[in-house]
Amino acid sequence: MYQALYRKYRPIDFETVVGQDSIIKTLKNSIINHNFTHAYMFYGPRGTGKTTVSKIFARNINCLNNQDGSACGKCEACKFSFSKECVDIIEIDAASNNGVDEIRELRNKITLVPSKLKYKVYIIDEVHMLSVGAFNALLKTLEEPPEHAIFILATTDPQKVPETVVSRCQCFSFKRISKEKINNQLEYVAKKEKISIDKEVLNNIATLSDGGLRDALGMLDKLTSYTNNKITMKDFIEVNDIISDSEIEEFLDCIFDKNIPQVLKMIDNFDQNGKNLNQIITQILHLARNYIVDYYLDNNQIKWGVDDLQEFTNLLNERIIDIRRSSNSKIFIEMFILKFINDYLSTNVDKKTTNVVKKEEQIDIQKNNSEKELKNKTKQQKKQDKKSNLKVTNIDEIMKVRINNVLAKADKKEKEKEEEKFKNLNNYTFDQQFGYLVCNLLDSKIKVVSEDLVLLAFEYDSVVEQNLLILDKLTEIYNKIVNSKKKLVLISENNWQKEKDEYIINLKNKHSYEILPEPDPNYEELDNDDIIDNDAVDLFGDIVEFE
Repeated sequence: MYQALYRKYRPIDFETVVGQDSIIKTLKNSIINHNFTHAYMFYGPRGTGKTTVSKIFARNINCLNNQDGSACGKCEACKFSFSKECVDIIEIDAASNNGVDEIRELRNKITLVPSKLKYKVYIIDEVHMLSVGAFNALLKTLEEPPEHAIFILATTDPQKVPETVVSRCQCFSFKRISKEKINNQLEYVAKKEKISIDKEVLNNIATLSDGGLRDALGMLDKLTSYTNNKITMKDFIEVNDIISDSEIEEFLDCIFDKNIPQVLKMIDNFDQNGKNLNQIITQILHLARNYIVDYYLDNNQIKWGVDDLQEFTNLLNERIIDIRRSSNSKIFIEMFILKFINDYLSTNVDKKTTNVVKKEEQIDIQKNNSEKELKNKTKQQKKQDKKSNLKVTNIDEIMKVRINNVLAKADKKEKEKEEEKFKNLNNYTFDQQFGYLVCNLLDSKIKVVSEDLVLLAFEYDSVVEQNLLILDKLTEIYNKIVNSKKKLVLISENNWQKEKDEYIINLKNKHSYEILPEPDPNYEELDNDDIIDNDAVDLFGDIVEFE
């Protein structure tokens, strides 16, 4: 039976693990010095080696003749740990075993000593999928584990794991594997498997895999099934529903030439031919970035103009979340590009004719444009500053009305839909621009949803008070990510319980809730101590790093 490449070339020892050198060094030293702990958490993007390293580590700590932190592969313990009969290295898929009963069963069995190995190792994959009850049950085990038990928790979403669990683990952040290392590994596999493939294809696989070696090997596998001949860029483009660099350049030519009919025609052709429009947008961003970097590093000229290309790239990057979340990517992309052409390109002085303008006129134009731009920026900044320094004095009254209205039109189906969309927030917790807002929202739980309102409950009153001061920002980013247009209702868990009890009593007494008009907000200046109205980058700049 054919074995997939990512399984066939999965590392079986530390020496063959790609791209996680610092983690491997630390784990090997812990084995050499016999100071490994009872619980670890491996987190990072998919396909970077979390589960693989977990299995290797589990075998290495049980080896009887360990050599510099690596298993010998010859002793009885090594032979048993590699066998299918091994019951002392247990891998649990938390996605399908996420209930409290499964974890309780694990707790009952954990007291049993290993059958043949020194340590019984539990590898819990996708641990963030455990329920709250399961996490609580696991927490007790992590607090007082038997000496023979070691836990390795692996996850792609560490922010979903309770801090009480994380604090009891030694954490390792698996980084995306570099493009160069993925490329080298692909070349090695292609040579071993006698796969004839262009180097340009390997380079593009490494780029498209986004740091995941497993995904890269999966793409290579897919291409070998697509053709028995030498794999070319044409094959790569067809299999992945993308377009060539020359087509991207042609598309950009049409945009910067303001050829709207041809732009729309090309987008329609991409869509009709089954191309992945979201992936094409990613391709455009990568190509544009390469052009801009080459311009600044090697002074390579850009035929569309560096300022125009930078502006287009920045705007596209800002809206990529909206494009991906849109119910119709094609329409969104069309409208975005039309707006860019009409609002930005059409208002700029045509660069092809600037060489016939007199020098004095150029100076006047630049001066007038600079003054106008400065005035516009000043107005925008003043408006922003004014808004940032205001708070709503009647926010409690507004929240009271919204609580009434959301209960009046509570809809279970709307709640189910909103809870599903709420999960999208987890993808943006580490975003440097608005990650702090997302984390604030993730501290809450959806309690009630109506057609135009979402009630979010937070654990503490103080948290609600702070979040109410940035309600507009929270609402904006919430609706942007979950693709909604709802107003937020913020309340503490204690107050929610009171409102819920009152609601139940009213229902029993057949008291109906009527929709109340929401009052207009009354503003006053914020005190300096009220809130820090910025994000991590504003506070600390480039010194902030996320491990």
